[in-house]
Amino acid sequence: MRELLRGISHAEQMADLRPSTKSASDGIPIDWGSIGPLRLRARHLADGVYAGAHRSARKGAGVEFGGHRPYVPGDDLRFFDRRALLRHDRMMIREFETETDRALWLCVDATASMAYRSAKAPAAKLAYGALVGAALARVALSSGDPVGLGWVGGRGAMALPAMGGGEAFDRVVGALESITAAGDAKAEEAAMERALSPIARRAKRGSIIVFISDLVDLPEQALQAFTALGTNGRKLVVVRVLDPMEVSFGFTGNVRLRAMEGNAVVETNADEVRATYQARLHAIADRYAEELTRRGGRFVDTSTDKPADEAVRAVVRAVSEARA
Repeated sequence: MRELLRGISHAEQMADLRPSTKSASDGIPIDWGSIGPLRLRARHLADGVYAGAHRSARKGAGVEFGGHRPYVPGDDLRFFDRRALLRHDRMMIREFETETDRALWLCVDATASMAYRSAKAPAAKLAYGALVGAALARVALSSGDPVGLGWVGGRGAMALPAMGGGEAFDRVVGALESITAAGDAKAEEAAMERALSPIARRAKRGSIIVFISDLVDLPEQALQAFTALGTNGRKLVVVRVLDPMEVSFGFTGNVRLRAMEGNAVVETNADEVRATYQARLHAIADRYAEELTRRGGRFVDTSTDKPADEAVRAVVRAVSEARA
């Protein structure tokens, strides 16, 4: 059933299938469809959803010096350490710790499957997920909270440390716009560890970690690896993004199903396997929702034909409901 899912999730009807020499490792540019431009859409969504529900993690009593990290363009210059530059000729940023740190960490799945877009979908899954992520970043930054970014797979992926300040939003959006979908996380078992390890090291108590993915073809240990981040008072949210064709499996008759990750090809009758396939999709959602709830986290399910503002609102509600 696993291999069947790998194919069905990224299929075209046999009559519409076109031969391709492009492999998943070659990389697939984001099909933005009607979503772009990302900056304007994300700002519009964020302004219409939520702003200023809590005070900044860097303000108020109890702020303590927490060490240094290298300066990244876009960092708030108020925390630039001039002494480190004069003494050691190094550009460093001073970090501070509080009892609760409301930094937002986005981890975005950019493997090849996220490039899928059916004929009637407004955009590819990665483009839709990028819009949701950018709007969430805007919400956090408007509240004075820093935002960090990590990736599973992808070509040209640029991870960002948690940063605030006026240029942080442009830095996040720039990284989201420049990614190319590539890679197979199931074949590259270290992909999840590479994505989550920096977040595990840097996300402090009270941080919010949001994973945006279709949850297709991830390693068996992906759920366990992500929920392991839910310690030290950190809040976890998983946002599953599917294409409407993946949800409905609206093919009929005989189809040839080809995976975007790996080389699986299946020929079958769509009407005969639809119920089994949809049950498998529901089972994945149920497993993630159950495990996240047990850890105090939340699961949000959406598809690219749904208004993005509904998805952003659902994530904001999930964050407020999740327990640290």
